[in-house]
Amino acid sequence: MNQNNLEANFSTLVMSISSAAVMAMGEAPNPQTGKTEVNMEMAKFNIDLLRVLQTKTNNNLSNDEKQLIDRLINDLQFRYINK
Repeated sequence: MNQNNLEANFSTLVMSISSAAVMAMGEAPNPQTGKTEVNMEMAKFNIDLLRVLQTKTNNNLSNDEKQLIDRLINDLQFRYINK
């Protein structure tokens, strides 16, 4: 990804935290090391972090942003409990 195209916004933040959770569950390699590592405690931390963000931004998101965070949290929680 070209770093010049990165935009700091809510969706980027949520996707970044979600990616960290997916990597911690061992479902994606760490981009820095290329290795797949499992750290379920870190996965839970990142999911919980998204839930805090969801709560703190309640009633202050666009419909698209709300749907994004809701969908990602549900997906990550499902993945987490099925590990």
